[in-house]
Amino acid sequence: MGTASVTSHGTDPAMMFASDNAAGTSAGIVDAVVAVSAQAHLAYGNDTVTASAGQRVAELFGTDVDLHCVSTGSAANSLALAALTRPWGSILCHRSAHIEVDECGGPEFFSGGAKLVLLDGDDGKIDPDEMRRAVRHRVGDVHSAQPQVLSLTQATETGSVYSLDEIGTLTAIARDAGLRIHMDGARFANALVHLGVSPAEMTWRSGVDVLSFGITKNGGMTTDAIVSFDPTLHDELRFRVKRGGQLASKMRFESAQVLAYLADDLWLRNAGHANEMAQRLISRLRTTAGVTVQGAAQANLVFCALPERVIDGLTAQGYVFHHGIPAPGVARLVTSHATTADAVDGLLATIEDLTTTTATDNPQHS
Repeated sequence: MGTASVTSHGTDPAMMFASDNAAGTSAGIVDAVVAVSAQAHLAYGNDTVTASAGQRVAELFGTDVDLHCVSTGSAANSLALAALTRPWGSILCHRSAHIEVDECGGPEFFSGGAKLVLLDGDDGKIDPDEMRRAVRHRVGDVHSAQPQVLSLTQATETGSVYSLDEIGTLTAIARDAGLRIHMDGARFANALVHLGVSPAEMTWRSGVDVLSFGITKNGGMTTDAIVSFDPTLHDELRFRVKRGGQLASKMRFESAQVLAYLADDLWLRNAGHANEMAQRLISRLRTTAGVTVQGAAQANLVFCALPERVIDGLTAQGYVFHHGIPAPGVARLVTSHATTADAVDGLLATIEDLTTTTATDNPQHS
């Protein structure tokens, strides 16, 4: 028998600004997965590793929780929302929310048909007046989906971060109208580091019932998690997770990732570094001729308007990033726990060279 070889065709990390999902896994998490493989454990979460992960997350949030490790953020969002609403209910979210734009109808599917109602607001944040209108819309009318859940994205899809006061305002409106609250925390750690508050303050103390706890975007490998602060959802979530194909037989490998992620504040260090690299990028982009930084840019997502020739030039040199989001000529640049200062400086130098060339060749762009 010969030895199989695997050839990597990945991108140079210094050229990758498309997504924090593209970054590798933190070494401590890889080591934890390897270590847990050395012993046999009971299956389907009936193991000591999973029990320890649940205890650790409860300690982190300072309250009793139900922890469910799942394989994707889409599963976390969809199953959490399904547990909070009925098929005839509606889920209020920002029109740029991931559950609307990037889940391929997952929340509607897992909930049996609940309707997403899209709200407006600057910087990816729901406007409170929009919220007040939506929670009253046709309540009690059998011909209309009934408002049942508010879903907040923290950090938002535009890179902004809700303050605690902003979260509290929206959750109070929702509570007064009898709605439950879900938080899509795909970049929860990035938001937490930016605000400098505790996990409890940004979730259950602000009225959040269920959190989709992002891990993969911040140095994780193959797991995200549902964290429920409401004990009445215990059985609902257990059965939905199983029925949704998310109860892993070897759950200990997912749970080990959670433990390693939280050990020695790895998750906060990773997020802090990603945020710092984003600010390094922003500080020079704001002084670069021909470049306009858009939005609040408070987490690790940077949106900037660039001349099309600069976008084409970056792509030609091998840089990988999304553009045309949310409009033509706008680039989305994402930093991660693995982004280096040299990589950021290299990208900035390239942008500056290309904008200088563009301005020389096309004075109207200067």
